[in-house]
Amino acid sequence: MPIRGEVSLMSAPTTPSSRSTVTEREAREVAEAAREQDWRKPSFAKELFLGRFRLDLIHPHPLPADEDVQRGEEFLAKLRDFCETKIDGAVIERDARIPDEVITGLKELGAFGMKIDTKYGGLGLTQVYYNKALALVGSANPAIGALLSAHQSIGVPQPLKMFGTQEQKDTFLPRCARTDISAFLLTEPDVGSDPARLATTAVRDGDDYVLDGVKLWTTNGVVADLLVVMARVPKSEGHKDGEGGKGGITAFVVEAASEGVTVENRNAFMGLRGLENGVTRFHRVRVPAANRIGPEGAGLKIALTTLNTGRLSLPAMCVGAGKWCLKIAREWSAVREQWGKPVALHEAVGSKISFIAATTFALEAVLDLSSQMADEDRNDIRIEAALAKLYGSEMACLMADELVQIRGGRGFETAASLAARGERAVPAEQILRDLRINRIFEGSTEIMHLLIAREAVDAHLSVAGDLIDPDKTLSDKARAGAQAGVFYAKWLPKLVAGPGQLPRSYAEFHPSGHPDLSGHLRYVERTARKLARSTFYAMSRWQGRMETKQGFLGRIVDIGAELFAMSAACVRAEHLRAEGDHGREAYQLADAFCRQARIRVEELFGRLWTNTDDLDRKVVKGVLGGAYEWLEQGVVDPSGDGPWIADASPGESRRENVHRPIR
Repeated sequence: MPIRGEVSLMSAPTTPSSRSTVTEREAREVAEAAREQDWRKPSFAKELFLGRFRLDLIHPHPLPADEDVQRGEEFLAKLRDFCETKIDGAVIERDARIPDEVITGLKELGAFGMKIDTKYGGLGLTQVYYNKALALVGSANPAIGALLSAHQSIGVPQPLKMFGTQEQKDTFLPRCARTDISAFLLTEPDVGSDPARLATTAVRDGDDYVLDGVKLWTTNGVVADLLVVMARVPKSEGHKDGEGGKGGITAFVVEAASEGVTVENRNAFMGLRGLENGVTRFHRVRVPAANRIGPEGAGLKIALTTLNTGRLSLPAMCVGAGKWCLKIAREWSAVREQWGKPVALHEAVGSKISFIAATTFALEAVLDLSSQMADEDRNDIRIEAALAKLYGSEMACLMADELVQIRGGRGFETAASLAARGERAVPAEQILRDLRINRIFEGSTEIMHLLIAREAVDAHLSVAGDLIDPDKTLSDKARAGAQAGVFYAKWLPKLVAGPGQLPRSYAEFHPSGHPDLSGHLRYVERTARKLARSTFYAMSRWQGRMETKQGFLGRIVDIGAELFAMSAACVRAEHLRAEGDHGREAYQLADAFCRQARIRVEELFGRLWTNTDDLDRKVVKGVLGGAYEWLEQGVVDPSGDGPWIADASPGESRRENVHRPIR
């Protein structure tokens, strides 16, 4: 079982496979061991899921230092000029490749070292301005945003910054800041969100490790100079350096040009056509032990900790996409007329524009708030960052889909086709395709639901985990029961009443002449308590089966995401009003967003207990058992031949190496 007898809500159930030798229980243990166990700093989102609305943790809105603002704005000005004069998104879309001269120009600009400290040759930007830069460059072409993000958010710089030795930082960070491109390699052909089945191995041999295995979907892998590789180290005796022996999933910095490293394929996708994503094979690749990041067995913990802030890069590009969708919707809807007036003035279209505007405001509020909290390092933002990624990726796809609908047939037409017949080349269908991957990148929506749910119920599992664990003894359950009784005796009464029931609470959010946001914050406070009560009731009802109720857990998380976004939107609106920067308009957008979000929240609460989850499980069993194969008749299957999952057996590569470093 997971540590402290806790039930893991983080790993999805494993499915049978010819390669799988890992049980569901073992998979949960690996996932649980990798997560951070302690909460050493306060967390707004964690408190929210516990029914405690800690507005003081986010209001007044935290602000960056003046010198950080100056440095960030100066770089943004240079980057904007580069985007406008050097990047041709249509060419990248047409050729499915970012021109080498663009990548070289970004290196010279310092864009590959945005998050790297100045003492290593980087720009030393804050998380706030790093995200603003990604939103900007991602609007020019999302594949470039993905290139820079994969290099800095999950590639070599971030894990070395957090876990690397001084020697590793001195060796690799200057290269990453100016010349080298990095990639992160975890996924394998038969291993996605279940790392317990990781097959790539790293065997200690003297002062080196020898890597063997195959990695799939290696973003930047085709052009990378340096790789962060996750591999399984077998247990062994201690080594002469006094380290090693523990084994487990371990992180390494690997030179992409090492003998035995082969990029066997450059993958192509429905979107992000300039993405340099490939399949990388390792055959007897020797990696110095000095290139190991952290101790043996710490690889997954390093990866997850890195992602705590690294995940913010995806909502950054989602914010950029929302801003562009709003711009196009505004300009097009004012020009296009139907039945004697602009389509924007027809309610059916206007409601879509309002949704795009309000949601873009809220997404930027969530992103800036989470990023500034990450810069200040006063709060634990693991849940906030995960919520930002989850919510941003889902809502951005909805906004892009609405833009395509607003554009009508032109939304479905490619930009190249529009230009060929003399109209403005608006890549609406491209942004929809490009954004779709964000619901899968760095943790799919389904996995994010489970990950966030696991963190959200951590306090409950800490005190009552043994109580709902079927493998625990009666004495263990008795001790857990006593511990839980103390916790719930103090916690449950606080869920009955709170400031959300007092009409004058949060009065500073209702300044004269502005919409009343205080009512929305009272709603958040009341609803947070309701959410906590619902979670407690579900745990009491299902106990050890709670982890199988993934539909319920997903809705709990989605409600929390909406409440977090409402809180961030209100705090941002008040901040802009206080600063005299579009305060009235910000209040209007926050009000619109909160009213829209409240409708979604109430629907989600209804679906907590009234849904088709049980029936869906029966249908799924029928589908897998072949009961409905008759329904598939009447079509032809255009799929090609071949296995569902490619063979990833270790061994020497028999394919051409398509690795192409850019110099």
